[in-house]
Amino acid sequence: MQASKSDIDRRRRRRRRRVQVVLIYTAIAVGLAWFFESQATTTVIFVRHAEKVLEPADDSDPGLSEAGHQRAMELARQLVDADVVAGVDAIYSTSFRRTEETVQPLATALSLPITPYDASNTETIMDEIVRKHKGKIILVVGHSNTVPAMIGNMGASKKVPPIQEGEYDNIYVVTIPWFGKTKTIRLRYGTPYVPVE
Repeated sequence: MQASKSDIDRRRRRRRRRVQVVLIYTAIAVGLAWFFESQATTTVIFVRHAEKVLEPADDSDPGLSEAGHQRAMELARQLVDADVVAGVDAIYSTSFRRTEETVQPLATALSLPITPYDASNTETIMDEIVRKHKGKIILVVGHSNTVPAMIGNMGASKKVPPIQEGEYDNIYVVTIPWFGKTKTIRLRYGTPYVPVE
């Protein structure tokens, strides 16, 4: 028995509708996946450079002391697998020897370049870094007078205490979700800072 022309037309229309429904659902799924990926949480990790050489006192760009090199190695050990899946995605440092030497062991371990930044305009640089690396993990190495300001400029905690002269053991982790409040946590690494009283 042969199917009538109207039966064949009905089957074709049903097949077209099924294909259209599948295409619509696929487009929606791809659109949602793209949206949520572009809106992923961005994590910025801030550290002050490690201990610097104090002599000679007139050196305007001192490198790290032995204790500073040990702390830089400890930072690399702590952050080399910070994210179980991917790790740190980008590294930013001022162009001073002490900041570059602090992050060099981690950059080498992860085969990442160290991107220099100018700390004189922390608000602009942080906006640029977050926009460029949305949904990624970024390490920013700075100085005692710039790290708290950069954290504050991100809409994170404005109550980050001043970093003391001999204080090198802070890691600040700022999470910027696509929806909700930016959060800051402080961790410690390496030899602990002991305030002089």
